Amino acid sequence: MNFTTYKHTVTERFIRYAKIDTQSDPNSETCPSTMKQKNLGKLLVEELLAMGIKDAEMDEHGYIYATVPSNTTKQVPVICFCSHMDTSPDCSGENVNPIIHANYNGNDIVLPNDKTQIIKFAEHPDLAGQLGNDIITTDGTTLLGADNKAGLAEIMDAANYLMNHPEIKHGAIRILFTPDEEIGRGADKVNIKKLGAQYGYTMDGESRGHLENETFSADGVTITIHGLPTHPGFAKNKMEHAIKIAAEIVNRIPKNKTPETTEKKEPFMHPVAINGGLEKVEIKFIIRAFDTPTLKTLEAELEEITKSVLTNYKKSSYDFKVTEQYRNMKDMLDTCYHVVDYALEAIKRTGVTPVLSSIRGGTDGSRLSFMGLPCPNIYAGEHAFHSKQEWVSVQDMQLATQTIVHLASIWEEHA
Repeated sequence: MNFTTYKHTVTERFIRYAKIDTQSDPNSETCPSTMKQKNLGKLLVEELLAMGIKDAEMDEHGYIYATVPSNTTKQVPVICFCSHMDTSPDCSGENVNPIIHANYNGNDIVLPNDKTQIIKFAEHPDLAGQLGNDIITTDGTTLLGADNKAGLAEIMDAANYLMNHPEIKHGAIRILFTPDEEIGRGADKVNIKKLGAQYGYTMDGESRGHLENETFSADGVTITIHGLPTHPGFAKNKMEHAIKIAAEIVNRIPKNKTPETTEKKEPFMHPVAINGGLEKVEIKFIIRAFDTPTLKTLEAELEEITKSVLTNYKKSSYDFKVTEQYRNMKDMLDTCYHVVDYALEAIKRTGVTPVLSSIRGGTDGSRLSFMGLPCPNIYAGEHAFHSKQEWVSVQDMQLATQTIVHLASIWEEHA
């Protein structure tokens, strides 16, 4: 297939999507957690229908399903491409103003509406591979939303290409766009039976050429401390302060087992929120490791720390609750390694050297893999996500789009 004459739509789509505020809310109990995510969902459905994809729909939970129909006589497994619509609660996604920096020259990029926000060449190694390319950033006041609107735009551009190039033979391609991935709920309401795919790919990775077949395994832990409140004027030898007990627990976490000191496949335990007062405090942790036994060891260590602290507070008590979040998708992908092999070949066909890697995080694919949809993660080109210095390359998005098209063709070739 020849993309030299194809006018990619990925950049225009990305900018259009980025301007729509879709920030999710971890404190909401609805699905989607914010109704504004459906504003983007409605636009995506309209654009899919305009391409000629007749079954595009958004369900009551904000999930989008659509099909690029098969155009081959072969019996090809149905594959799915998935991205999420929400952006992180960590940084404002309202009034996003995308800016294209054409023909990047290797200098630091100063963002115009907050000149303290500088994307420094020395701090972003992937910029070295972007010389001459076009870089999209924000104006410095919000995040960009390339995580994961780059993935949305790439899937949409690839669907547009396939619908307009019937000479590219492929099986049925299912499209799935999810809400609330950034708050860990992206796969909660996926209807796997309705999706009807056998294998999938999330488009939610970072550097050009990277394919991730391994994620953390993840749990959440909530420790509730029940202290002993008294009037502070009469507290000597009586008060047992829940806040101070919580502080001691957090302070005893080994320094070499936190996100700030770990890398590659090293695990960590990480406090993400503390709420409460003198009588009762709730500490929320996320626990991350690449295998479940290590995950359980960390949790046991955290509970031992809690017990040890409480030995000095005889009238206080604690509750320790573990909630499973997701598991390393490699456990599932190792049973069907051709799913990964085909993706590596698709990346190679775009002229990019593929890199198989692990991700110190999770994607919707982590959950989907254990729901019966083995689902590695392909790069979308997003960088410095969840921050005002987020950026993405136009050329990387185009190559990711081409990867999707090649991958659809490869599955047909092997059928």
